[in-house]
Amino acid sequence: QVQLVESGGGLVQAGGSLRLSCAASGSIYSINAMAWYRQAPGKQRDLVAQITSDGATNYADSVKDRFTISRDNAKNTVYLQMNSLKPEDTAVYYCRVAPTFGRPYWGQGTQVTVSS
Repeated sequence: QVQLVESGGGLVQAGGSLRLSCAASGSIYSINAMAWYRQAPGKQRDLVAQITSDGATNYADSVKDRFTISRDNAKNTVYLQMNSLKPEDTAVYYCRVAPTFGRPYWGQGTQVTVSS
């Protein structure tokens, strides 16, 4: 059994910053990619940022130069530093962890609300 615990969401004014964390625990011994997705009301869940086991990253165009994804392999934790937040960044943010073997796992989601 694998558990993903997300934290760091909340309400922030436009231009502010938040840092999301997602810690994986349980029967997970080797992690490949770790990622953050987001889903706004009435919209599909979209990739925000991804980081591979060797540190390669990719970002959605809408968040490039504002968001930074990082990971701590010793803690099985992925982070998302979000700066210069905009109202359109408002969504539920989900982490996704892909083990080297087996199916990927999703976090429960954390709400990020950016007020104008």
